[in-house]
Amino acid sequence: MLAIILAPFYLLINYYVVRWIIRWTGTCHRHLKSRPFRVVFLSIYIFMCLTPLTSYLVSANPWHSWLKRLFNYWLGTFLYIVLIILIFDLVRIILRHTNRIKQETLSKRRTFILSGGAAACLIICLSAYGIIHEHKVYVNHYEAQVEKSGGKLDHLRIALTADLHLGYSIGTYHVKSMVDKINTEHVDLVCIAGDFFDNEYDAVQYPEKTISILKEIKSTYGVYACWGNHDFKEKLLAGFTVPIKNGQHTDTRMDDFLKQSGIRILDDKAVLIDDSFYLAGRKDPQRSKKMKEDRLSPEDLLQDLDRDKPILVIDHQPKQLQELADAGCDIDLSGHTHDGQMFPGNLTTKLMWENSCGELKKDNMYSYVTSGVGVWGPAMRVGTDAEVMIIDVYFTK
Repeated sequence: MLAIILAPFYLLINYYVVRWIIRWTGTCHRHLKSRPFRVVFLSIYIFMCLTPLTSYLVSANPWHSWLKRLFNYWLGTFLYIVLIILIFDLVRIILRHTNRIKQETLSKRRTFILSGGAAACLIICLSAYGIIHEHKVYVNHYEAQVEKSGGKLDHLRIALTADLHLGYSIGTYHVKSMVDKINTEHVDLVCIAGDFFDNEYDAVQYPEKTISILKEIKSTYGVYACWGNHDFKEKLLAGFTVPIKNGQHTDTRMDDFLKQSGIRILDDKAVLIDDSFYLAGRKDPQRSKKMKEDRLSPEDLLQDLDRDKPILVIDHQPKQLQELADAGCDIDLSGHTHDGQMFPGNLTTKLMWENSCGELKKDNMYSYVTSGVGVWGPAMRVGTDAEVMIIDVYFTK
């Protein structure tokens, strides 16, 4: 199990962080060197760094939910603690081996106190900003020109969203904000590109209220969706899969939840809407693999469709873009990447995905990838936005 393999590294990193903090606080004031302070500090720190394990072991509510939320906040803060301390230490090492600053200045107690204080302020500010910023949902507009006849339509306005990850960090506030943004735009079609859930239906806060909010979505042709890689029951330890007796499987409550919400799932299926355009939904590759299901290729999914009509595809992960373009897809709608969610993650996703967020033209096909509404893991967004993507498609033939 990967979580167990990585555990020693996690403990070593925490030792490095604790040693750094104790040394800095002890330098700041003599009282912070005292045994009572260090006992209290270490008790709190150990409790926080063990939340990945305790939130997994403690299954009884409300303790389980409380520990899960705490873990999500801790994870984001911990990532910035490690990143910033490493950067400050690296800068200090570089300066020691150059003549830019006198060695005696670097060794001064005042220099260490000020640099440690700057690091602490940066960690607190980034974490606080990330927690606040992830609650705000933005609307971003795009346009596409499809050289096909739209039948009765010359223009189609689509709302694309994804990655709600309903659970311990995401609740009715985010859902209401998303629905309000969509309804303000007066769209014709709503497409949700997977990851409604966070592998655990029981984590959904106020499911009945959430359903009633989702039912308020207004669009001409309704709400369609595909499943994501987190939309099934799976046991997780610190984000890593833990094998369970019966293996991974669907939770029928997830299907019922979407059905009651008025959301239609397209699971490797295509529908003709208003005799004007096709909308297809793909299975997620990770979900299909874990549940031992077959997944149609783009060619197999779209082969029986009339290529003279516009073809839209909802695909949770923005993969196989060339294959989709070759199969006749005109608009590919995806999520999954979260645009990296937290800096510097938004820089690395650009290396992993041909289109990590936004718009990309692939031959005659447009690929749209939304950064999503919710969060996965750390309950923060830094350097990225939660969004609803509005796409105005114009049929020009």
